Amino acid sequence: MIQITIIKIAGYGPWTLTLGSDREHEIQMLQASLYLQIQKLFSYKNGLAFSNRSDEFFVITNGITLEDHIEIQKKLESSFDLKLSMSIGYGDSPFEANLSAYDGKKSEIKLNEEHNIFGFIDGKLESKVTIMHFDVDNLTSRRKTISPYEISSLMFKLYASMSEYFLAKKSLSFFMGGDNFMVVANLNYKQSAEEFIEIIKNEFGIDLNCGIGTGKTARSAAKFATRSLDTIREIRDSGKEKPEIYEIV
Repeated sequence: MIQITIIKIAGYGPWTLTLGSDREHEIQMLQASLYLQIQKLFSYKNGLAFSNRSDEFFVITNGITLEDHIEIQKKLESSFDLKLSMSIGYGDSPFEANLSAYDGKKSEIKLNEEHNIFGFIDGKLESKVTIMHFDVDNLTSRRKTISPYEISSLMFKLYASMSEYFLAKKSLSFFMGGDNFMVVANLNYKQSAEEFIEIIKNEFGIDLNCGIGTGKTARSAAKFATRSLDTIREIRDSGKEKPEIYEIV
């Protein structure tokens, strides 16, 4: 069972128009500052935030209570001259948790009206998160033949393929910057990783590494996933034949 919180800036479009035409730099600074604070506040509670279209954020919130959400919302409201909504949901898969949070907001099921928190929360759910951390193997060699912008274009194509493939598996994918991606995974994650690595190898000629981690909270799962990915690199750098997938159990 996994719990997800979707954070959205309320009335964002109309608000941006009040800034006038010379506003884009202000919007970008605001979005970056908001992401920084959301990541900081939820990571203190062992959650992990992902930026989604910059005006919306997905946070894996296993083990984080309604009271914790209210506390964080109060701090965000005191830091930004904007209204934010939180929608909480849970399910057997990351995608189902996303749907639960979406349905809670759409149906206006209020968990806390004063602080604009909607959805469903179950403090009794068995907490378990699996995260897959992907990166591109030996991207440095490609930088010798194609420009930085072409590298970025390739990463976005890879991300599009990843999002589509794992969405069909009821998993959620996020681009972390550079050549790093994280997938909040559903069941049969190892088989899915193997299939996706083969697809990308055939479609783009790209070799991927995948570290897998499972924990009771998002931060612990991400830590184990990254440690697994680091282990792949260590095996490669030692001169031994590296595995494409590694999972610390």
